[in-house]
Amino acid sequence: MRYLRFNILFLLIFPLLVFAEDGSQLWLRFPAKNGISADKIISKGSSPTLNIARKELGSHWQGQTVELRTENKEKNLKDGYRIVSTSEKIVISAGKEIGLLYGVYHILRLQQTKANLSHLNTIEKPSYDVRILNHWDNLDGSIERGYAGRSLWKWEDLPGKISPRYEEYARANASIGINSVVLNNVNASPNMLREDYLKKVKVLADIFRPYGIKVYLSVNFSSPKVLGGLQNSDPLNKDVQKWWKDKAAEIYRLIPDFGGFLVKANSEGQPGPQDYGRTHADGANMMADALKPYSGIVMWRAFVYSPSKDDRAKQAYMEFVPLDGKFRDNVIIQIKNGPVDFQPREAFNPLFGALRKTSEMVEFQITQEYLGFSNHLVFLAPLFKETLDSDTYSDGQGSTIAKITDGTLRPAKLTAISAVANIGEDTNWTGHHFAQANWYAFGRLAWNHQLNSEQIAEEWIKMTFTDDQNFLNPVKEIMLSSRETAVDYMMPLGLHHIFAGGHHYGPEPWGDYKGGRPDWSPVYYHQADAQGVGFNRTKTGSNAVSQYFPPLNERYGNISTCPENLILWFHHVPWDYTMKDGKSLWDELCYTYDSGVKKVRDYQKTWDRMEPYIDKQRFTDVQSKLKIQSKDAVWWKDACLLYFQTFSKKPIPYDIERPVHQLEDLKKIKLNMGHHN
Repeated sequence: MRYLRFNILFLLIFPLLVFAEDGSQLWLRFPAKNGISADKIISKGSSPTLNIARKELGSHWQGQTVELRTENKEKNLKDGYRIVSTSEKIVISAGKEIGLLYGVYHILRLQQTKANLSHLNTIEKPSYDVRILNHWDNLDGSIERGYAGRSLWKWEDLPGKISPRYEEYARANASIGINSVVLNNVNASPNMLREDYLKKVKVLADIFRPYGIKVYLSVNFSSPKVLGGLQNSDPLNKDVQKWWKDKAAEIYRLIPDFGGFLVKANSEGQPGPQDYGRTHADGANMMADALKPYSGIVMWRAFVYSPSKDDRAKQAYMEFVPLDGKFRDNVIIQIKNGPVDFQPREAFNPLFGALRKTSEMVEFQITQEYLGFSNHLVFLAPLFKETLDSDTYSDGQGSTIAKITDGTLRPAKLTAISAVANIGEDTNWTGHHFAQANWYAFGRLAWNHQLNSEQIAEEWIKMTFTDDQNFLNPVKEIMLSSRETAVDYMMPLGLHHIFAGGHHYGPEPWGDYKGGRPDWSPVYYHQADAQGVGFNRTKTGSNAVSQYFPPLNERYGNISTCPENLILWFHHVPWDYTMKDGKSLWDELCYTYDSGVKKVRDYQKTWDRMEPYIDKQRFTDVQSKLKIQSKDAVWWKDACLLYFQTFSKKPIPYDIERPVHQLEDLKKIKLNMGHHN
């Protein structure tokens, strides 16, 4: 009898053990086992990539017969594919085998989201050639701006011991079309290029290859001097040039499809060509020449700014525009979406469109360095779309950043898009179950930048949680409004970079790092005084508006036509300035902060109503994160309003919740959360 009781108990618990919802499966929750039988998968030949495609179908596809065909006539689809369904079967055809694998993930996604599969006639072709995740992982296992545990890459175990998560990671990326990975931090250690580390990198490259993923490395500009013992790393020094050529040859012997280098040079103390009186073009071209015989590329970051009297927002433009046309054709300039640094909202980077003879790529940040880390629910597709859809007017109306970077407006030898990953060794990969959606959203937009945020959110919810409309619709509303909500409770109306120093978690608008870099201190950016608040970037100020094409320079430069969500980015605005809704700037600021707090509380109430629709583990995980976010929103609101009130000398409107903190107490908060980037 006891044995029977144990069995019944086991049967009751066993499903919970099998389907423990710890987030480790990401959006890949396809039906387990019971896929179609092997005789219903028609394909010729055998290769690692084709075998994965067949295995995915055999494990998870529950529809009709599928035929996989590589055809020369589909070569123009690049990594893309064609899917046609007939009454007998679904045919996936592609020019390359990786296209077939992407096509398989496409039909599995359609099955998972319960789409109609009977009349498929689809052609998919990626928006960008290189769709890349940048990992800011260090060789010691730490991750700069990482909020999901330590690095996935176990350098001390490689090459002998291989984590099963390497392949799981590759599969997750392939399922959304990501085809490139930078393994290490842009603040790169020269040791990354040592022979013993390259042998470890080879192991990862071999695991990723069948999933269509190429490996890239961030390199330290001083490597020839540090590793090679040369006198210097001057890019015009023949010995230095030879060192890079020899290093490239060594890498490609181990990894024939190695992608190339990502370089952060002469930025935030990193070494670079300017140390020797040379230009960014000199440095990038030297590396490009070393990689050229192997079709490798150099992604050279435009995130450069030096301590100077010039507005930091202007510096990348000032450094790179004079070099336009001087870069080799296998160099691509990697440009952050905004001109300062991954802020909750920035004006788009004016470099986009300004470089007419040089390939440009966008760099986004998936990891939430400035958006509450993995504590805050902030869906980033609207931020990504805001940038990609921004019209630069560089070539007339309709010159969006998407069209400039994807090769439609200016034919490019190579197109690319990148984002800083939020992935660590946490069981759920990203530290917050909803942060998985940002990895997913980046991949989907890198594949097709014309998708909209709502479509991406809906796909992700259906694949990750449930397609029950009672869950889907309210949660989608949370996701789609969450970025604007974060801007409201952190830095509305174009305020920016008023974070606590170093770790960037929480508010510190009073931060004034006297004796340090002025452009690392919040007071540099908000410029609050008795008259008003905001950074004057008009003709009477830093004139950053002049870096934008007409009519944007006029629109941003005129306080009455400047979009109000950027008004404090471009203008020093009087406290009693009348906004479009009739409120004074001061009141608008107060009500906007308050609105951000209220919205997060609404998210809490909405999420609490979702309990019946999903598993307990993820429900309580998200619930506890929303509690933190709600407290943080109040912290932000109180800190900013109490501080700015010392300048405005105006009352906080009576119908807004009173601050619960004292300014002096808030100023004493010191979090110890790692080092500066």
